[in-house]
Amino acid sequence: MENPDSFDKKFPVDLANRIFFRLYQCANMLHKTGSRAVEEQGLTTQQWAVLGALSRPEASAGMGVGELARYLMVSRQNLSGLVGRMERDGNVELAADPADRRSRLIGMTEEGRRIWSEQAQDNIHRYYGAALSGFSESDMAHLLHYLLKLLDNMQAIDESAGPREGGDA
Repeated sequence: MENPDSFDKKFPVDLANRIFFRLYQCANMLHKTGSRAVEEQGLTTQQWAVLGALSRPEASAGMGVGELARYLMVSRQNLSGLVGRMERDGNVELAADPADRRSRLIGMTEEGRRIWSEQAQDNIHRYYGAALSGFSESDMAHLLHYLLKLLDNMQAIDESAGPREGGDA
């Protein structure tokens, strides 16, 4: 099958519709079933993503709001509300950035680290096993490859559109 560089009559619109509808369904099911997987820790999939991002060694000193929003590919507004709830629940804290006192860094609290490392990981690993049941390691590598390729294309679309009002990251 050809891979056209531009939209034309040969472009398989019906197949593209199916692909993007399935991605939409997968995103919705990830939110629904993923949140169930970590609900006993008081987390949602969005909070899971924030803790996962903050648990990386390169984020050990915290991440700026803009940096975290770009990493998670969410708007600053959506992230601000999410971080506010997580701060209220004691999972993250905001601190002044030593390099720029006007900026704030988001970091995991000890409680957030404990929940992430001691409680949520077993549930997350069980969820991954169930959601990826029947996938070989090769299947997973191929899926990751194609998702990254699609993500790159979508980021190019986003960048070509320029900044939007409302502060999308």
